[in-house]
Amino acid sequence: MVDLVGRLQVGFHWRGGPGVAYADVTEWWRDPVVLRDLPAALAALVPGAPTLVVGPVSRGSLVGALVAAHLGVGFVEVRKNDRVALGSDPAYIRRALPSSYHGGGGIMSFRRGLVRPGDRVLCVDDWIESGAQAGAAREMVLEVGAEYLGTACVVDDLDDDDDPLRATLGVGALLRAGDL
Repeated sequence: MVDLVGRLQVGFHWRGGPGVAYADVTEWWRDPVVLRDLPAALAALVPGAPTLVVGPVSRGSLVGALVAAHLGVGFVEVRKNDRVALGSDPAYIRRALPSSYHGGGGIMSFRRGLVRPGDRVLCVDDWIESGAQAGAAREMVLEVGAEYLGTACVVDDLDDDDDPLRATLGVGALLRAGDL
């Protein structure tokens, strides 16, 4: 785990300038040790035995699929602003993101039949900042009668005052943003 965390730190870069800095994690995917070790490390962060992993687009889909393959369970991509789901099709379950989310909100969705009552669901993402996407995923999972086990992410960037949110979402992380 120490080697993995060290590799994550080395492969991370802040880009941009003052007031417009953004996180660049693209080097993580170039490192075969990160790709090999990350799924097991993330799966170990949240207690329980998942039967399904969900991950929000885009990097949650990448990391979530790796974790699902490691666990030998299925994976469901939680889409953002999917054209089909934005309509009134009852086959989709949706949740609105707050308008404050990245300056514009959005709609998170997945096809209703992909997450089933009785599933034990682990949400996986690379980064949690406001908890909006994980919160939307949790609400949708609970709506269909599945159990939400928690959220496993590489980086926890929630405010220190967000302990109740961390508890509600069951957040487990390998790093805090301040470690980067």
